[in-house]
Amino acid sequence: MNFEMYYKSRQGKMVNVLKELVRLESPTGDRKAVNTASASVVDELRKIGARVVRLPQKDIGDLHIVEYPGRPHPDLSDQILILTHIDTVWPVGKIQTMPFYLAGDKIFGPGVLDMKAGLVMVLFALKTLYELNLRPAKKIVLFINSAEETGHKESHDEIVKLARRSDLCLCFEPALPGGALKLERKGRMVVRLEAQGKAAHGGTPEKGVNAIEELLGQIQRLDRLKKYETTVNVGVMGGGSKANIVAEHAWVILDIRFWTNDDKERIKSYFRDLKPIRSGARLKHSVESLTPPMEKTKASEELFQEARRIAKTLGQRLRGGKSGGGSDASIAANLGVPTLDGLGPDGDGIHAEHEHLLLSSFVERTALLTRLLLEL
Repeated sequence: MNFEMYYKSRQGKMVNVLKELVRLESPTGDRKAVNTASASVVDELRKIGARVVRLPQKDIGDLHIVEYPGRPHPDLSDQILILTHIDTVWPVGKIQTMPFYLAGDKIFGPGVLDMKAGLVMVLFALKTLYELNLRPAKKIVLFINSAEETGHKESHDEIVKLARRSDLCLCFEPALPGGALKLERKGRMVVRLEAQGKAAHGGTPEKGVNAIEELLGQIQRLDRLKKYETTVNVGVMGGGSKANIVAEHAWVILDIRFWTNDDKERIKSYFRDLKPIRSGARLKHSVESLTPPMEKTKASEELFQEARRIAKTLGQRLRGGKSGGGSDASIAANLGVPTLDGLGPDGDGIHAEHEHLLLSSFVERTALLTRLLLEL
């Protein structure tokens, strides 16, 4: 069956569903908004006979596991894990200044590319299998994360459990600009570094220990970490209480990106061994979130070659590339599970106001997904 023509005839419906999902704004920190958006997706999946398990959460939106049956097989453990997320970086109300709209082959809107289009692709692929009475080669297990943009222990742990029971993993983060899949990704470590000093009067600073100055000195030394394309971003910082008081406490949150697990251990060791610069100062650090790197593996390369073969039968040419951003796919890949990432549509402007996807790619990638589910 020509699935690309099939979805081209339904692209109007796909765009309308995407439009409604984008309008249901779902910033990571807004539990109510995220749950409303998730409900709109899982309600549609229930209509096609999918089994939905909701995992209630207190400080983030609820997590959802959706199961769709595969062909009858002696080994009922065969399953494909699909990773998606419903949360976005955009606050509620952003739709007013960054509206959903079409311009030629481009679709704009907050979260349209990262990654509500990926969710709509999965929804339509499963609907198609249901309506055409086609059974996927393996059971499909869809995970809808509510806090991918910030990372969260509960969602991380759930992905680990699901990945360990899966034969392979497909992630619907957007493709690299130009359409390439993401075969390698940087890991991400968010570190909170705190300095404790001693308060004193601003007129006699020598009687105190300035925590802000200690922290600034430590920040200047972070260049030591910047090897092998490791990057360090000083994202947020604060400290002190008044201008005429020597700052007793200061803190900074660092976003560190790296290509390999060896780099990860090097970074951990750096902070474990960190010593104060100023006499009397004290330091402590905590890792607020950690996403492992997605290193290239033989298993994932073999899966990529099989996906390329299937894409070729659709007249599509798949390429592979590298991304500096992290994703949940790295968690599965780090466990040795064959993983493909960047299966979402082509586009540009992730986390930027010109965020958009290409409608043609939206259709093509949905056709590819459908074939992957039938053949992998």
